[in-house]
This record gives sequence, structure tokens and C-alpha cells, in this order.
Amino acid sequence: MKLINTTEELADACSRLAAHPFVTVDTEFLRETTYYPKLCLIQIASPDEAVMVDPLAEGLDLAPFMALMTDQNVVKVFHAARQDLEIVWMLGRVLPTPLFDTQVAAMVCGYGDSVGYEQLVNDLAKARVDKSSRFTDWSRRPLSEAQLVYAESDVTHLRDIYLALQADLAASGRESWVAEEMAVLNSPGTYEVKPENAWQRLKGRLRKPKELAVLMELAAWREREAQHRDVPRQRVLKDDALMDIVQRA
Repeated sequence: MKLINTTEELADACSRLAAHPFVTVDTEFLRETTYYPKLCLIQIASPDEAVMVDPLAEGLDLAPFMALMTDQNVVKVFHAARQDLEIVWMLGRVLPTPLFDTQVAAMVCGYGDSVGYEQLVNDLAKARVDKSSRFTDWSRRPLSEAQLVYAESDVTHLRDIYLALQADLAASGRESWVAEEMAVLNSPGTYEVKPENAWQRLKGRLRKPKELAVLMELAAWREREAQHRDVPRQRVLKDDALMDIVQRA
């Protein structure tokens, strides 16, 4: 199982993939020690093939992938798309359109809020997810065969899930419900974290106007520091410590 690691190979693969009405997409990334996610692997599948792209390969230009993401003739299918879309936006300043999120579609189809990929694989693809590589360091090279098999299954099973949910939505006439949710995911503002708005994550814990004013300033400072240093905000100042300062001010 080979990783695509040159721009020419990527362009050829994206040309083939673009000939289909939909592709399924997933990414593997690391974020434990950084503010911004570090993209480590891209998986893409059409109805008749699956490819994996090494974004860490020296000299690789992701432009063909970004072009595929904005090809209006190809539906891009993700599961729980938000973090994947954040990465695409961060790297290419584009958002995948047209977009279909199977987690959102599954909710509309009665599977409950935030249904997991594994459940949909079991219920709709009639398969099992190999969990052996779920918690792994995707930045290490070379990737093992087991890692690649696991990563590929994230997009191959997604094809069956998409087709099943699409048929269910068409039968129930609820496609427009999903479209409304996709509009939120396709808004750049969803992925732009403004430091001046960082306080909103914590505002429910305060009651006094003075505390709120201090929180707004301190949370904005922490967010700017985290972005500038590319470290998790909790590395700059933990929530509990931040709130303690606010309440003592």
C-alpha cells in the first residue's frame, strides 16, 4: 500500500477522483502539543479506488487536492467534518463544496446526536472497524501497513454509509435539513478563532460585570499567546488558573 508523496502523483490521482460524483475524505493529524493541527495524512476514496496522501512529503504541493475540494461537480463526504474542514481552511483557505457530513445526516435520519463512525460502519456498512491503530502517532515515518489499512478503512466504509444515508434522506424528503447544517460548516467564520471572542467559552461561570470584563481581557491575551506560540491554550494558562485570577481581580 503506497503513499502519494509527489505533486505529480497527487495531480494524477485527483484527476481520476474528480471523474466521480462523490469522494469520501478523512484526515489524520496531531494537536496534542500545538494550537494549530498538524496534518499528517489525507485519505480520499471514490467509488472505485482509495488513495492516501503524505502531506509531510518534502516538496509536495497540495494544490491538486485543494482544487478537488472546490470542484462543484464532486460531493465531498466527511464524517464529523469540522476538524477536517478546519485543517483544509487553514492550509488552503478553501472549504470543501459541495459538502456532505455523515454525522449530521445520520442525526437527521434518527441515529441521535453526534453518532460515531464505528456505529455507522456497523449499522450501515455491515462491517467492523479495526481499532488497533486508533491511537497512534501519524507523524512518524514510515507508517506501518496496519496504520495504512486502518486509515484506508476510514474512507472506504464511508462510501457505503454515504450512499445509505443519501437514499434515506431522499426517501424522507429531508435533504434540505442537512443542507442547512452544511451551510454552517461551509462558513469561514466557523474556523476563524478571534481572541476577542475567546471569553465566550468560559462566560457561564461568572456572574459579576467586573469579573466578565477581566475575563474578556485575560482570555483574549491567552488566545493570542497560544496562537503566536502555536501551543494549546491550556499550556499558556489553564482554565482553572485563569478563572481564579478573574475572581480575585
